[in-house]
Amino acid sequence: APPGGSYQGGGPPPAGAYPPQGGAPPPAGSVPKFSGEMPNEDVMDDPNSQEAQPTAPPMEKMDNIGGYSNVGFNANVLPPPSYEDVTKEQPPTDRQAIQNVPTITEQDARESLLNFVSQHCCYGKGAAEDLKFLDLKSTSAFHYTLETYGEGRSTCWAYEPYTGQMIDGPQNGTAPGPWDIQASPPSLFQDYNQSFEVPHTASVKPCHDCFASGYVRCHRCFGRGRVRCSSCHGSGHTTRYHDGEHRRERCHWCHGDGRRECYTCHGHGMVVCKTCAGHRNLKCYIKLTVTWKNHVNDHIVERTPLPDHLIRNVSGQIAFEESNQRVWPINHFHEREINEASVRLIQNHQFPTERILMQRHKVRIVPVTQCLYKWKNTESDFYVYGFEHHCYAPNYPQTCCCGCSIL
Repeated sequence: APPGGSYQGGGPPPAGAYPPQGGAPPPAGSVPKFSGEMPNEDVMDDPNSQEAQPTAPPMEKMDNIGGYSNVGFNANVLPPPSYEDVTKEQPPTDRQAIQNVPTITEQDARESLLNFVSQHCCYGKGAAEDLKFLDLKSTSAFHYTLETYGEGRSTCWAYEPYTGQMIDGPQNGTAPGPWDIQASPPSLFQDYNQSFEVPHTASVKPCHDCFASGYVRCHRCFGRGRVRCSSCHGSGHTTRYHDGEHRRERCHWCHGDGRRECYTCHGHGMVVCKTCAGHRNLKCYIKLTVTWKNHVNDHIVERTPLPDHLIRNVSGQIAFEESNQRVWPINHFHEREINEASVRLIQNHQFPTERILMQRHKVRIVPVTQCLYKWKNTESDFYVYGFEHHCYAPNYPQTCCCGCSIL
């Protein structure tokens, strides 16, 4: 029987020890015959049978690593260090001034409407060309955005086939704490994931699924090496209708035997262990996963019938922008609702399981113009918004043009 636990010192087994150093799988042609428990007779062939999935080693076989005693094979989320020094900072006294945005002309409004009409195949452009503007009412929508870039860390035991790779075990020193390991995101305010092997936590252990043999019982034939033929259902014969009569013939799949060699294990009754990939040994170590996540929330103030969500995806004037490890709420914007939204969102951006690396917030002023017009006997309006001069015209009067043809 293979030894339990890990090899002394957490390193690879010595030369000639059990299992062999490096854990290389046996050479081709040396697959052992299965000799354990199996059915008394061959089972019906099932080509859709599923092989057993790799399983984690028993926790009692894992080493006791200082500072990681509660780590299992499921991710264990770790709270970050204290933020007391950061939260003691004082709010800024000199903040960026709020700027205004430009307005549009009647020509700009008409071009925006014509572009809107061109995107609808059955809209007539006559109304857009001939309408008479009654008034252009310029307003502004305000879009406040808060971003909080946080870093979360979790640990768990991990394992992989041991193929002779380097083993950094406890004999090399004390494992550093999960928040002591240096890790930096490629860039701020972008989501990333990165995994590390925690130094000085690795060891080599015999594979628990195959008992360090490199092979497990075949899931298709249950170790017998042969299965009942699925074509003749084990009878060795099939019935075929020919020249008006049924004829009993020898099964050409199993040649009349009713049994055939298992296609999965090729008659050995055993297949390569998926857990150790046939290498018989596992490298076990504690894995640290660092997750960088950008939390984004926003608030839009827009007091015309224009749907608020349209403001989110157009450009406008960045009237205010500020970044710091901790930002303070905006308190000097002329729109009170934006100031209140800033306070609320910043208070809500508390993530106890993450270390906040950076925050930034901004206010965009997006121009919105209500264009009042008259066409024939119809008075209506449409809206032009954003620096792109996008158009919102749900009441456009000429939604079906004459002469539409199917190409």
